[in-house]
Formats: sequence, C-alpha cells, structure tokens
Amino acid sequence: MDAVVKPWPKGTNPQSSEHVHKAPEPVADRPSREQAESAVRTLIAYIGDNPAREGLLDTPKRVVGAFEELYRGYGEAPAEVLDRTFSETGQYDDLVLVKGITFNSACEHHMMPFTGVAHVAYMPVDRVVGLSKLARLVDAYARRLQTQEHMNAQIATAIEEILKPRGVAVMLEAEHTCMSLRGVEKPGAVTVTTQFRGAFRDDPNEQIRFMSMVRASQR
Repeated sequence: MDAVVKPWPKGTNPQSSEHVHKAPEPVADRPSREQAESAVRTLIAYIGDNPAREGLLDTPKRVVGAFEELYRGYGEAPAEVLDRTFSETGQYDDLVLVKGITFNSACEHHMMPFTGVAHVAYMPVDRVVGLSKLARLVDAYARRLQTQEHMNAQIATAIEEILKPRGVAVMLEAEHTCMSLRGVEKPGAVTVTTQFRGAFRDDPNEQIRFMSMVRASQR
C-alpha cells in the first residue's frame, strides 16, 4: 500500500509563533530595485572606488540580484515547507536524524556571511515529514539576516509546532566571517549552538544519544 500523504491542518494556534506560519511582512515603503541599485553605487563610492568605471557599471544590478537569491527566505513560510506528511510509518516513533545539512546565512549585525552545518532530529508521533523538507526548513530561516542562536531556536520551534513530535533536537555549527575576516580575525573558530525540546530536553540520555549519533561519522 502506498504511503498516505496528508497536509497539516491550516488553522493557526493563537499561541503559536508567528514566524512559523507566515513569511516576514515587507516594510510598507519597500524601496524599488532602482533605489536598491543606487544604494549599491553609493556604497561603492563610499569605499573609494568609482561606480562609473567599466568593471563596476553592472555591479549594482548583480549585487541586487545576488541579494534576492541570498535572502530568498523572506519569501518563505516555514509551515508550508512542512505541510505534507506521511502517515504510513509502521508505528515508527524513534529518533529521525538528518545531519550535516549545509547552510549559508548572514550575520544581522555586519551583513557578513556565516556558513556551517545543521543537525536536525525529531521523534515522530503518527506521521513523518519528507527528509528533504527538514533541509528546506533550515534554508528558509538561514536565507535571512540572522544570529545563529535565533536561527537555531526558530528551526526547533517550527518543527515542534507543526509536526508536534515527542521531542526535537537541533544543533548548528558555523564559522562566522564577521569574526574570521574582521574584528578579532580568528579563522577556523566554530560556534556551536543547540536546542532541545520535549523528550530531548527532559531526558539527558536522549541528548547524549543525539550528540553521539551526530559525532559518529566525524571521528
């Protein structure tokens, strides 16, 4: 028998987190593309170069195009990413772990990149989500201006509120260029953050099991 695919209910719990169920609202007076390109020309001039020289003529257009790609998470609603689930699980209710999910984000303090990997686990109840959806969820939050701590909590909250599993564990490991290329200039320093919810929060043995599985292939 084929797996039964079901959407999660569309109704929003009034106690739920707004960021889970809708994409961020754009500012009311969002600048036009032409204004954005003009701002890039201003920054080029500010750093001491000539935005009118041949090599930089098309740079503002390219930069704005790159921004649209790098920050596409502002157009995504995480609840929609996790919308389709599978109920044919053979009563599986143990840990599901997807580790080593690469991501690229940008520090909201300096707008400089930070890159790393996410390890995401949950304990399903009745239904599971397609594994690629967890990677898409990570990207939905990563492709915004972020702090690693906030992004970590957002991913865990989205899984907890939409899938309603017995437990959620999310670990992020990332290198921040705002620390490696400027300021203290310490390349290679890795920041690690974790979030444990439900069974993972309440049972230290589940935390140990999660960490052991994440580290198993890294030894």
